[in-house]
Amino acid sequence: MSNYVIVTDSSCDLPAHLVEALELKVVPLAFLFGEQSYLNYPDNREMSPEEFYNRLAGGEMATTNAVNPDQAMTALEPELAQGRDVLVLAFSSGLSATYQSFQIAAQELSGRYPERSIQVVDTLCASLGQGMLVYLAGKQRQAGKSLEEVRDWALEYRFRQCHWFTVNDLFFLKRGGRVSAATALVGTMLQIKPVLRVDEEGHLITMSKSRGRRASLDALVEKVGELGTEVFNQTMFISHSNCLEDARYVAQSIYNKYGAQEIIINSIGPVIGAHTGPGCVALFFTGSHR
Repeated sequence: MSNYVIVTDSSCDLPAHLVEALELKVVPLAFLFGEQSYLNYPDNREMSPEEFYNRLAGGEMATTNAVNPDQAMTALEPELAQGRDVLVLAFSSGLSATYQSFQIAAQELSGRYPERSIQVVDTLCASLGQGMLVYLAGKQRQAGKSLEEVRDWALEYRFRQCHWFTVNDLFFLKRGGRVSAATALVGTMLQIKPVLRVDEEGHLITMSKSRGRRASLDALVEKVGELGTEVFNQTMFISHSNCLEDARYVAQSIYNKYGAQEIIINSIGPVIGAHTGPGCVALFFTGSHR
């Protein structure tokens, strides 16, 4: 097998068993309740998703921190010191400074380890969209593809990685500046649910609005028909913030309507969930374009 490791960060929301199976290295991002800081590991060792979302629902506010350059260097240097090259697939630069931190670390470490290759890719992805890209990259590494081959694939594939999601509570989007206070108030009163995507620059944008929760979930399913390619051969991913039944509804609707090779469901971690709040469902699949 090629002598390199794939490194990502915990905003990818990949389940711990896939991280282990694909021999990935995941750098945990931090989240805070007040002054208390926690690290977001794939196995949720410091806080379960259920506790996190229950605390949000109870009125507590969570904040998040990006990976900083020192943390990035601490994660990457042991791999280089042991003679391995590194491919970093980082959280979207449109949503976090994590990618920039990995770049800074790579520049510093390249001077210390000139014989090693350190490649950093801005995935322009988030949550299990990032996780899906990392998952597919890990599969390619296991199949014997070189670091350069996987890097070049990721740079091209990221623009076909579709991210579509909806939220149940507009408060968290209002707090993050994604919708206005007036829109949040009226939308809540009228049960308007926005349908959003991550665009080609890695930013969140609102695409449409649905009346009621079920309609917004159905809108996600429709995107598979509009944009999906080779749907029957795809492994798709769905992430959710403490609303597993809604995620299962979307998955079953896709199986019934389009078929899919496999759909992997996992919780949205605290780093993303602090900004979406409880009740978010996100669907990720390969399309002709984003």
